[in-house]
Amino acid sequence: MSRATIIVPCLNEEKTITQLLEAIYAQDFPRRDLEVVIADGLSTDGTRKRILAFQQRQKDLEIKVVDNPTRSIPAGLNVAIGAARGEYLIRLDAHCIPQPDYVSKSIAALEANRGWNVGGVWEIKPGGKGWVAESIAVAASHPLGVGDAYYRFTDRARQVDTVPFGAFRRDLIDRIGSFDETLLSNEDYEFNTRIRLAGGKVWLDPSIRSVYFARPTLVQLARQYARYGYWKWRMLRRYPGTLRLRQAMPPLFVISLIILPLLGLVWPLAFWVLLLEVVSYLVILFGAALRKALERKKMQLTLGIPLAMATMHLSWGSAFLWSFATRGN
Repeated sequence: MSRATIIVPCLNEEKTITQLLEAIYAQDFPRRDLEVVIADGLSTDGTRKRILAFQQRQKDLEIKVVDNPTRSIPAGLNVAIGAARGEYLIRLDAHCIPQPDYVSKSIAALEANRGWNVGGVWEIKPGGKGWVAESIAVAASHPLGVGDAYYRFTDRARQVDTVPFGAFRRDLIDRIGSFDETLLSNEDYEFNTRIRLAGGKVWLDPSIRSVYFARPTLVQLARQYARYGYWKWRMLRRYPGTLRLRQAMPPLFVISLIILPLLGLVWPLAFWVLLLEVVSYLVILFGAALRKALERKKMQLTLGIPLAMATMHLSWGSAFLWSFATRGN
């Protein structure tokens, strides 16, 4: 039996799958104790060819590819877990590049009983070229953009609500169950919620690091955060007590943008309240953006970062409200 299994759900990832496999191959963890299980959602691009080519080059790393006909991330994770033989399961994503000590540090934290699920910090990089892609990467790692999602920016180890990806012992699945396949997003948060409800801890260790590539365009960013917001409501229906302030703010902001103009038709002061809210919001965003632009000596970020943050907030909040209004159907 392999000591550790890296599980990776993927779909049409020909552009990034090789760099992930190369990063796994460069791990300081013994390859004889490591296997990789990739749950492929029946990719229609060159993903499988890239995996096969890597297998032929690096035959000392065991790589299995299993079909994920459902094509969703939680289903892929469950299929990969079913095919895994490792005592420790380490989830990764085709869009990330783990540091060489990622596996060894994850297992060390588990063996030290830091938590039932252990994860690290993302070093978020632009997913494309140009100032828009760079602005998105900055926004996705800034507290104004992501609230207290510590795995995007912290440098202090701590107990948290959730971690990206995560590493856990295989027997955890027997204890709390597998990933919820009814959620097409937020499956990690839901999984970690069950850990906490069962009395376990979710531990974030900033020495466990991986590079994660942000969405390259505002349109793709909007789609990503709309998906997050929509499926967040589905999860909250089951676990209402898990709602955090960072998650409540975007839908409340969107509601205010709808209600205040309507209220202003009968109460003119509402228009001034709306103006104050919008101006304050923009001042805060542009203030944060200006600091980042000066740090990086790229003044175009002064426009790009507020655009990215507003896209994240409005997409997330609107989709959350739509999911609530339609009962997630």
